Amino acid sequence: MNYTLWNNDLLAWSIAAGIALAAFLLLYAARKLLVTRIAAFAAHTTTWLDDLAAKVLAATHPLFMLALGLYAGSHWLTMPAKNEAMLSNLAIAALLLQMARWGDVAVHGWLHYYRVRRGGQDAASTTSTAALGFVARVLLWAIIALMILDNFGVNITTLVASLGIGGIAVALAMQNILGDLFSSLSIVLDKPFVVGDFITVDDFSGTVEYVGLKTTRIRGLGGEQIVFSNSDLLQSRIRNYKRMQTRRIVFGIGVVYEISKQQLLAIPGILREAVEAQPQAKFDRAHFKSYGASSLDFEVVYIVQTPDFGVYMDIQQAINIALFERFEQEGIGFAYPTQTVRLADSELRIARAPREEAATG
Repeated sequence: MNYTLWNNDLLAWSIAAGIALAAFLLLYAARKLLVTRIAAFAAHTTTWLDDLAAKVLAATHPLFMLALGLYAGSHWLTMPAKNEAMLSNLAIAALLLQMARWGDVAVHGWLHYYRVRRGGQDAASTTSTAALGFVARVLLWAIIALMILDNFGVNITTLVASLGIGGIAVALAMQNILGDLFSSLSIVLDKPFVVGDFITVDDFSGTVEYVGLKTTRIRGLGGEQIVFSNSDLLQSRIRNYKRMQTRRIVFGIGVVYEISKQQLLAIPGILREAVEAQPQAKFDRAHFKSYGASSLDFEVVYIVQTPDFGVYMDIQQAINIALFERFEQEGIGFAYPTQTVRLADSELRIARAPREEAATG
């Protein structure tokens, strides 16, 4: 007895099922073979691209391969043009969804590699690249969704226009949040600072603890946590002391006026010797700068060969002690603020006193 189902007999259905099964098994075996070969090759290389290729191929879903197998088997059947068009659209939709999955895995794998490679040098990369990856994946799936709708004959022009208008409204309502989000992306891409850097923003100083999607938090010198919005932070002047290579130090001393010319001329050399005695200090200059209100002022400039603040303070302390000892040996006194008050009336009376005594005598 010859049974027919949807204008196809049992033999046609059997052949179509066999083609679909064979295509599925062939695709499944090809995926497994390629993933195994690429993974074995990646184990002997240092590049990350082959590892990523293996992960992307491994993300090929069995349902996608089954859909392709069914589409291949359907060509053996006799179907109305409408049904053929529907199967073709479904196959294209399955391909687009699989492409979205490949792209999602590729983005996730690249971000993971970036975090592993930069994590030790840039601790802020974890949070920031997560934000960047989220935006990239949302855009990817949105584009794939629009392509699938267009494949099924939906007029996406109106939809895109509506989304554009709605997006503008949402952007206006959330402009502060979106501004902080894009500022976060700017921080990760431009890297003005990373977690662990010591920075100064306006009158606030501290160590960066966290860089988020909306805020950045630093630990102040007093132990308090200071929170900045990312937009405000990038609009401010930021001083990043962690990226200093050397420190240029300028300091001054004052000596008393009651010194000789020889002592005055010897002071720049004494200052130079005190600085050059420090291994990590490079002498720049020392000059008699000016006549102060109560002192002869000298200015010294030197370069500390390390950005470490503790090392700088140790050097400055050693210089100060050396100057104290040397000035004591040379008989040079350090100046301190003094004022001399002269009373004109008292001086006049003292000058008149001998004359008055002579007149009365």
